[in-house]
Amino acid sequence: MSDRAATAGRERCRLYLITPERLEPTAFADDLAAALDGGDVACLQLRLKDVSDDEIRRACEVLLPITQARDVAFLVNDRADLAAEMGADGTHVGQDDMTYRAARALVGADAIVGVTCKNSRHLAMEAGEAGADYVAFGAFFPSTSKETSVRAEPDILAWWSDLMELPCVAIGGITAENCGPLVQAGADFLCVISAVWGHGDGPGAGVAALNRAIDANM
Repeated sequence: MSDRAATAGRERCRLYLITPERLEPTAFADDLAAALDGGDVACLQLRLKDVSDDEIRRACEVLLPITQARDVAFLVNDRADLAAEMGADGTHVGQDDMTYRAARALVGADAIVGVTCKNSRHLAMEAGEAGADYVAFGAFFPSTSKETSVRAEPDILAWWSDLMELPCVAIGGITAENCGPLVQAGADFLCVISAVWGHGDGPGAGVAALNRAIDANM
């Protein structure tokens, strides 16, 4: 069966946006609205690094209503405690952060908890068996947003999507130009940062370009 034929019977791959590591919430609000109005987006992950808890709270206060108004899930990276406190839809945890079970205990049974699994099939199976709502694989390409020591290949997405119903997220240097093999391999979500926030024609154009690329490869 061809990659294109294999994708024909599944749900459409969707975008999963991650914020820049530093932002001023009020100024970023316009960029976020433009991105979400540029086309289909499933999720926004607030990923702020080396900032205070109050800065994360402030970002949630400003940005969460923008996503809620557009029915886009809002997750807080690494900080399940603040996700629960601020009424976010869930959290994402990495392998060097708190455990899935600790995050789940903080956000509750109904919230989303996603887990980074890098290029490890074993970690993905563990996360799935524990109850994660999705597993994230990567990095698939060099990233300008985060140093990556681990590289993943599209075949891990094909393996997972053939084996499991649990959604998988592809992350790492993904653009409209290079995402085709990931969509064809079975990624349920494409996690993007620079391809949207750094797009030359603005975030809305970045989202639109990625959606066109997804449609071309489904």
